[in-house]
Amino acid sequence: MEGLRSAKQFYKVWRLYSMYKETMGLVKGIGIGVAAAAAVAAVGSKMMKENKQLRRSVHRAMNAVGHAAGDVVGNVESMFK
Repeated sequence: MEGLRSAKQFYKVWRLYSMYKETMGLVKGIGIGVAAAAAVAAVGSKMMKENKQLRRSVHRAMNAVGHAAGDVVGNVESMFK
């Protein structure tokens, strides 16, 4: 009976350890994603300040995406009416 109890304890400790490792992997992934996004934002900001043509094309692309998203939302709204 004592062996079964120690096996259960070992399993509980092992499960908690594996859950901890999975959580730390998730946290590391989020941290890497945030760091990559900050680097891209810094480089993009510098490029936008230096290149007027890039600023125009990005503005046009953002407007196009905004209009496309608005059209999709309008279509979805009309389906539910």
